[in-house]
Amino acid sequence: MSCTKGSPGKKEITGNSCFPPVVMTASRSDSLVVLFGATAGAYGAKLGSDERELILLVWQVVDLPGKKVGTLHKSLVKADNLELSDQCREVSGLTPEGLGKAEPLDRVLQQFIQLVSSDLKVLGRSSYTLCSDGQLLIRQVLHPETSKKNFLLSDCFYSFYDLRKEFHACYPSSATVKDQTIKTMAEYLGLGTDETEEDFGVWQVKTMVAIIFSMLSESCNHIFTEPETVKYKYETGPCSKSETVDNETVIRARGLPWQSSDQDIARFFKGLNIAKGGVALCLNAQGRRNGEALVRFVNSEQRDLALERHKHHMGSRYIEVYKATGEEFLKIAGGTSNEVAQFLSKENQVIIRMRGLPFTATQEDVLGFLGPECPVTGGKEGLLFVKYPDGRPTGDAFVLFSCEEYAQNALKKHKEILGKRYIELFRSTAAEVQQVLNRYMSTPLIPTLPTPIIPVIPPPYTIATGSIRDCVRLRGLPYTAGIDDILEFMGDATADIKPHGVHMVLNQQGRPSGDAFIQMKSADKAFMVAQKCHKKMMKDRYVEVFQCSGEEMNFVLMGGTLNRSGLSPPPCKLPCLSPPAYAAFQTAAVIPAEAALYQPQALLPAARTPQASAAAPPTVTYYPAQAAQLYMNYTAYYPSPPVSPTTVGYIAAPPGAVAAAATATHTPILPQPGALVRMQGLPYNTGMKEILSFFQGYQYAPDDYNGLIQLSDQARSVLQAPKEWVCL
Repeated sequence: MSCTKGSPGKKEITGNSCFPPVVMTASRSDSLVVLFGATAGAYGAKLGSDERELILLVWQVVDLPGKKVGTLHKSLVKADNLELSDQCREVSGLTPEGLGKAEPLDRVLQQFIQLVSSDLKVLGRSSYTLCSDGQLLIRQVLHPETSKKNFLLSDCFYSFYDLRKEFHACYPSSATVKDQTIKTMAEYLGLGTDETEEDFGVWQVKTMVAIIFSMLSESCNHIFTEPETVKYKYETGPCSKSETVDNETVIRARGLPWQSSDQDIARFFKGLNIAKGGVALCLNAQGRRNGEALVRFVNSEQRDLALERHKHHMGSRYIEVYKATGEEFLKIAGGTSNEVAQFLSKENQVIIRMRGLPFTATQEDVLGFLGPECPVTGGKEGLLFVKYPDGRPTGDAFVLFSCEEYAQNALKKHKEILGKRYIELFRSTAAEVQQVLNRYMSTPLIPTLPTPIIPVIPPPYTIATGSIRDCVRLRGLPYTAGIDDILEFMGDATADIKPHGVHMVLNQQGRPSGDAFIQMKSADKAFMVAQKCHKKMMKDRYVEVFQCSGEEMNFVLMGGTLNRSGLSPPPCKLPCLSPPAYAAFQTAAVIPAEAALYQPQALLPAARTPQASAAAPPTVTYYPAQAAQLYMNYTAYYPSPPVSPTTVGYIAAPPGAVAAAATATHTPILPQPGALVRMQGLPYNTGMKEILSFFQGYQYAPDDYNGLIQLSDQARSVLQAPKEWVCL
């Protein structure tokens, strides 16, 4: 790809345009523009890794057939931040005062185009291609900076020769490309140059020109034919699980704004070539974006450059970039559904996700909601409703639009009403379509628990309230971390955890907050854990571990806060707080030795229909001795608001356990019909009070609970009069 003189800048594409794309044809250039630059920060191999702005450009035109050169130009660039690093001051000799009189980057680049065109005219040439010392100046400095400053780069910056690669191709016995520098290349050729005699940047360009002339000599007769290219825009597309993805081409980006699209991520990596369909946004267990994405690049070289953007900024947020595997990428982006493949077969389409649709919504309803100002590609064929395996709608749908303009019109309808519900609209990706369909079609996002027959009544336990510092607080946990991850994190110290002593702290929306409390058997054990595990890594994040008291733990679990300023009590009238006291659900029941079953919420009533007990022999859940010890001691218990049920894993029960459990007299039988009710679509801030009020009129008398679980007077009052219940 080459640039002709006077070539206008090409508009940067962040999505699809409603106009035909500009087709660039590759041709061999008759001139090179040798380009060198520096930033206000790191120099050499770390150029661009610290996000510092460009402050210097030096260039010279080289006539390849005539072996002539044009005028050497040096231009300072005025950065928004004129503070220079110590290395920059030492190497370049530049000062903030001198840079303050320079032109900003956009004007310098305009002058660059004009001066190059003028030099080409003098040399009698018509086209040129840039030639730089390595990849960093073009890919890691110019493209990211101009993208952040929101102005356009000329076409010539999308194609360039890497002098190091060209030199190694011409002289295979020289050092590897990674180890090459301008100085080592000059020394290999025996060029006697002294960098102290010239200004910074001028020596580099003159030496690069001398190296090029040496490569053009009759002994080498090197020909510049295959330039490096920078993709104009990110190309969307589907990915199949049968594909092979190289582990050395994938990264994981973390800390993304939740509303980020694949185009936003591609813009963050501007200058690097992402593979087609190579951006996969990750979803959490509820099907929402979790701020992470897996990105696949065209080769390992591009991936390594992407890793250098670790903690670069997207807006006001810094993004963490880590290595990932091809297997992780396929797990998120790969799909097997023919329906999805057919839907995504229309390439270069903008995908919009619709969430919160009425379950009765039809294709006509959605098309009518979008309206004529944002026509859907292919009409009904451009709609994909997400359904459960049994065909029930989930309220999600994906829509295809042929260009960015139509997609933007659709996004303006975010939170408009369809039927009686407001609809959320977001930019989406092919990988997100695959991921959502894979999750819904394989298993519900919130797993359906097996119907229990015999409730396991957990052994008595209480939330500590004393001042003894026998607890530890874990802060900064990954949001995906579970009980198993915490136990693995603590290692041998798990043997010193009290039964039911692991408490995950949820926020007001019922999501993990990144905090957890653990009750240890003694203050000494808590102290040892805090010393041993503080700032230990869990899933690429370090976790802070502090020793605390049961009183401090209880304050946080009940909705209060604990920080350097001390304790702040929980609010008294938040509707989504937990019941007044956890002691309300204590019991002294004993777990049968042969069988241990899932314990439903203490508020579940016994069914009144006596014929229900005559149903078919129940399927119970059985724990071997080892598993019972693990699961019953470290049950995933979430005491923070809103309260989640105790979660226990399941292992298939042997037939003997069924008979033993069915004949046990000391454990009440919970019939299947009417015993359990699953509620879906609850608002995220729903608390126990709202749920009890919702079922007002269907409450059972307190005596009906006596056969199931022993309740305190306080808990019984909650069941009898939920509308009068007030948070304490």
